[in-house]
Parts: sequence; structure tokens; C-alpha cells
Amino acid sequence: MIEPNRKGEVWVFAEQEDGNLSEVSLELCGKAREMADRLKVRMGAVLPGHGVRDLSGRLIAHGVDHVYCVDDPQLEHYRTLPYARVVCELISKHRPQIVLYGATALGRDLAPRVASEMKAGLTADCTDLDIGDYTDPKSKETFKDLLLQIRPAFGGNIIATIVNPHRWPQMATVREGVMRLADGNPKRTGDIISEKVSLDGVAGAVKIVERHREKQKINLKGARVIVAGGGGVGSRENFQLIYDLAGALGAAVGASRAAVDSGLVGKEHQIGQTGTTVRPALYVACGISGAIQHRAGMEESAKIIAINKDPNAPIFSVAHYGVVGDLNKVIPMMIKAIKERAQ
Repeated sequence: MIEPNRKGEVWVFAEQEDGNLSEVSLELCGKAREMADRLKVRMGAVLPGHGVRDLSGRLIAHGVDHVYCVDDPQLEHYRTLPYARVVCELISKHRPQIVLYGATALGRDLAPRVASEMKAGLTADCTDLDIGDYTDPKSKETFKDLLLQIRPAFGGNIIATIVNPHRWPQMATVREGVMRLADGNPKRTGDIISEKVSLDGVAGAVKIVERHREKQKINLKGARVIVAGGGGVGSRENFQLIYDLAGALGAAVGASRAAVDSGLVGKEHQIGQTGTTVRPALYVACGISGAIQHRAGMEESAKIIAINKDPNAPIFSVAHYGVVGDLNKVIPMMIKAIKERAQ
């Protein structure tokens, strides 16, 4: 366990694959920059890999002061043990007070390993982060400027704020898309610090024999218009209405977890706490009740239209426009109106 370091930096784990930085890492840089400024400390990024030093400039443009670059041929492709050793040794050496990871498949594998080795706390799948004070209800001791790790809990019925006063670094994984991706400033300056970490004894534990990559079938994060269907759609046959409306609008097709769990559509379409977080210009929610888990993934859309036969459905609380009615009647009317206007 590392003692709390009030002057420690705020770090982001810079996830990259084949020389391409993940978008969530750049999203986290903006939030980390904001928190570092509030704490009056530097912001850093850990960048392991092989031949990745050139990525440092993009990290610096997004707010990083110190890029800790570990370049080693054995880090060319992600493996848990070598990457965990890199992060743990750098934490022990530089003692950051906060370390953030994207809640990607890689981040969800790496962060718990680091937390276990460092005997530090870790909050998974955060939807927001902040800096604030905490008073222990038993000891009455007040801890200043802690990382407030905010995420839905108890099946999404409450929003929990989790703090870690004692076991540092304070660490969290953050969902993709919940932080805004700011425009980088190419005029920013920062330092690239080359670090050496011995990988003896861990690099050979797992050998990569073959790599297979499957192309993403749908890009919900990049869609400007999304039409999403929920459990209220009723059947796979009825879900064709969602595709038809999406086709008329030139939109991507999304879904709630209820629709996915019911087998109406594939999981790659899922939006919400356990799916993709989106911020399109227009979001059309059809037959979606609007549970907090789903709203967490779409409520920052620029315009939201909700179609639901239940006038008390929670989705109407975040919708800019609401239609109370049977989607089987409403959607064909919408498609007809859209096509007539396009003529």
C-alpha cells in the first residue's frame, strides 16, 4: 500500500492498440486535466507499447503534462502481466494520487490486477468523476479533495458516490463516451519521459500464438441520429419498424437492454449502462420505458423524441418531445411524413 500523496499527479492509462490511441483515453484526458487543475498538480499519462512514442504528442495536446512512455518489443501486444508490472512500477516510483482507466475489455482486465498488487481501491464503470470533501461519520475526520467516484448501484436504483480516503492511488475505470472528447490543442507543450521496466519473469508467462480481430458492425458512438427500440416493441417482427424508421432518417439502430435480453436485436445495438453511451444530434426512443440504466447512456443527446403508450414512462422525463401512443401506429405515420417531405 502506498501512503496518500497529496501532491501526486492525476494519471490516465493511455490505452492503444496497433499504434492507435483508444478514444476513451482521450476522453479521460479532458476530465483528468480538469481535476488536476482543481488539485493544482500535474497530469500524467502512462503509455506502454512498442513504437508508440509518437502518440505522446496527441496526449499532450489533450492536456497531459508528463507522458511516461515505456517502449519495449514485449509490450507490442497487450498481455496482462507485463502491462500490470509496468503500471505498478511506475505508480510505486512516481506516486500519483489518481489513476484512471477506460472501462474497455483491456481496462477491465488491467485495472483490477494493478489494484490488487498495489492494495488500492478501485471503482468500476464510473459514469462521472469529481473532486470533493468527505467526512467519516464515525471518526468525524474530514478528508479534503478526494476523488468522488460516481456510478449507478443496486441495479441502477441509486447513484452511489464512492471515496477512498486511505488506500491510494485512488483508481477508477470509466465507461466509454460518458466524458466529452474535447478538441486537442496542438500548441500545448509537455514532457515525454522514457521509462525502463524490467519484464523478466512475466513476459514469457503467456505467448500470443495468433491474433484475430473482428470489425465493428455498428458505430453507435459516431452516429448523428439513432432510432432505438425497447422491450415495448414486442417482437423481432415488430422491430423491423425500428429499422424502417432508421432507414427513413438515415440513422443507426439502437436498443435498450430489455430488447436485447428478449432477443429482439443483437447486443452490439445496446445503449445504456451496460451498453454504449451515445450523444447523437437526435435520439428517437421507441417503446423504451426509460430505466435509469438506459437513460445514463443517452440522456445527453441534443434532441430526444420518445414514443411510448405509457404517459408515465420515465423516458418522458428526459425527452424534449414525447408522443403517447402505440408505436405500431405512430412509426408508420412518421415514416410516411418523412418520405412525403423528402419528395
